[in-house]
Amino acid sequence: MLGAILKKKLTENQIANIFVNAIFDAVDNGFGEVAQLINEDTAFVQSPNIPENDSYEFSLIILIGNISFLETDVDPELVDRLKGTICEKLAKVYDMPKHEFEKMIKDYQSFMSRINHPSKNMIYSMSKTLFAKYKLNQFQDEYFKNMEAPNPLFLKRMDEVVSLFMFNWEAFFKKYRAAN
Repeated sequence: MLGAILKKKLTENQIANIFVNAIFDAVDNGFGEVAQLINEDTAFVQSPNIPENDSYEFSLIILIGNISFLETDVDPELVDRLKGTICEKLAKVYDMPKHEFEKMIKDYQSFMSRINHPSKNMIYSMSKTLFAKYKLNQFQDEYFKNMEAPNPLFLKRMDEVVSLFMFNWEAFFKKYRAAN
């Protein structure tokens, strides 16, 4: 009972700042290694040669995956307010109006859902989206290339990789609480 009282209070703006900064810091510091892992993956007969600075699609995948986990791990009343604040901040980062950014997020979520149907596993969806957005099918062996499906071993490795970029909302809210 005292734990809830002793938790540090943060405004929604502070929470959104922590989240956005943590995600971009992780992507900025980690994508070079992710690109290297993809380029050297044994699932490909030819290296995709993804540049270490080509993190645009990856950052969107990580952001959207994390926002989706926010929806499952946080109180629904707080989720809408936090998502609005997060989208405001991200719209500025991506230099677009908030409503356009929110539409882009919805479109991306829809794509992720479609590409992952019938599974609802967000981590798996993120891996499949990474495969699609970086057009990796063309680098696979003929069997998987002809099936137009990612090699499951590659997806399993990418599941582990994208999992490392997940913001731990549960642990965060054990330490902090949103100020009303």
